[in-house]
Amino acid sequence: MTTLLLSHSASFHHETPEGHPERPARMKAVEEALAAPQFNDLVREPAPEGSLDTVALCHNEHYIDELRHIAPKDGIVYIDGDTSMSPGTWEAVMRGVGGAVAATDAVMTGKAANAFVATRPPGHHAETAKPMGFCFFDHAAIAARYAQRKYGITRAAVVDFDVHHGNGTQDIFWSDPTVMYCSTHQMPLFPGTGATSERGEHDTVVNAPLHPGDGGPKFRQAFEGMILPQLKKFAPELIVISAGFDAHWRDPLANIQLSEQDFGWVTRKLMELADETAQGRVVSVLEGGYDLKGLHDSVTEHVTALIGK
Repeated sequence: MTTLLLSHSASFHHETPEGHPERPARMKAVEEALAAPQFNDLVREPAPEGSLDTVALCHNEHYIDELRHIAPKDGIVYIDGDTSMSPGTWEAVMRGVGGAVAATDAVMTGKAANAFVATRPPGHHAETAKPMGFCFFDHAAIAARYAQRKYGITRAAVVDFDVHHGNGTQDIFWSDPTVMYCSTHQMPLFPGTGATSERGEHDTVVNAPLHPGDGGPKFRQAFEGMILPQLKKFAPELIVISAGFDAHWRDPLANIQLSEQDFGWVTRKLMELADETAQGRVVSVLEGGYDLKGLHDSVTEHVTALIGK
């Protein structure tokens, strides 16, 4: 079976202020990476717009209505110091939701072996009723919950290797025994959550914080020593990856100092586990990654692993 790539030009229409790291050029870097001949076999489809009912699986309806209401028709609206909306933001966000849902459908029905959703803005900082950290709706969380609701799977996992802790995903699933959230991230760093002691109400949150400069060996040790054993015990029927590449050594927002090969390695490890417990089902959604060269090279390694090369 093939790997499905879902993307959309709407990702370019979410504009951010001059000099903002979460910029449209990120999508160009991803597109250039996936234009290489080795990716000719990718099945490429446009990310459809998601539905508000699907968003409401993970987010408060009042929050959804409020966000829709403040989306501007011109100019930029600042929600906080990091997070802003332009006239193209709402469609871009809803295409991110729709892409995650379409990827989940494809993987759960066997249309694709796995899928990568290349849209922006990212989502894993968006809490149940609060946007933050460039994020509005949590696409990875929505994918996991949607798979449960539509396909009846009893256990899903969201695995997050973005350099920032996915406080939104943790918030959404904190009291849910049916979804495991696992994260490696730099501490101390925005948003300040993600201590090892944060384990959720049912011991289904696994945080493996890393220190600045830890590099690939400590990253791999965190997965092999903490995250993969807990995931194996949990036996998810679907793995959703919050694929942030801002732990790369080139990235300006942090300094764990990973290489692009580390992202390829962790992707293969998660695919091996998915083969054991989830019939190989993996949905990956793009999160961070703000140095364009680092993002290009990391996406190359990640998707090369997904397609089995």
